[in-house]
Amino acid sequence: MGQLDGKVAFITGAARGQGRSHAVRLAGEGADIIGVDICADIPANSYAMGTREELAETESLVKEQGRRMIGAVADVRDFHGLRAALDAGVAELGRLDIVCANAGIAPMAFRELTIEEELEHWEAVVGVNLSGTFNTVKAAMPHLIEGGRGGSVIITSSTTGLRGFGGTQGGGVGYAASKHGVVGLMRTFANALAPHSIRVNTVHPTAVRTMMAVNPGMTEWLEQNPEGGGPHLQNPMPVDMLEPGDISDAVAFLASDQARFITGVAMPVDAGFCNKL
Repeated sequence: MGQLDGKVAFITGAARGQGRSHAVRLAGEGADIIGVDICADIPANSYAMGTREELAETESLVKEQGRRMIGAVADVRDFHGLRAALDAGVAELGRLDIVCANAGIAPMAFRELTIEEELEHWEAVVGVNLSGTFNTVKAAMPHLIEGGRGGSVIITSSTTGLRGFGGTQGGGVGYAASKHGVVGLMRTFANALAPHSIRVNTVHPTAVRTMMAVNPGMTEWLEQNPEGGGPHLQNPMPVDMLEPGDISDAVAFLASDQARFITGVAMPVDAGFCNKL
């Protein structure tokens, strides 16, 4: 028996990276999955986004765990499209218990940008990371409340959501602002939904070995920015990056009844990063 037998989880950014890892981990604990991804590139972002083929691969990996997954293409910035995808998944699977607001981008640039480019980066990252999280939770709330069984909402933030770094360009500042912003969403939703026994928490990973952290644009930004790539961005514990599964372990815990009275918490999964700074 798994910790999440019979439950259904909604995961954004499910095509690859942490989203895929969360889907497979929660399925391994007995949950069925509703997974969405944009499956298209965002022009302002500096690396390729997940694809329909990768989303289909996530579905196959979930099925290997003996669970069902309803995959759909949806942009978290589009509330109505996102809600339609979630509603269709709930209609198919019959309930909703867990929400992983995981979708996010980090449009870093290593060259000097025009103000128009900076504004484009800012709007894209805040749109996906902050507005997308709001849309995800708002779309899920009616299903969680109407279910009458409580629930768990886990929002992916970052160490950047607890500390101030990222440079001064629109993408870096937007990433930091959005990851701080979702903490405000979490705390507000945690208070509002507590009477329904719906818990809301954030997880704050240090660098994770996914496309967001390991792509040419991010590598060059770290190398060429004086405040980037230095010792202060290294983890105190002897690990350069975490693996997606390390974050999924924390997500699975927060989704489970073992965390039934944990809400309103910003949980670092960061090899000591935030304690160091």
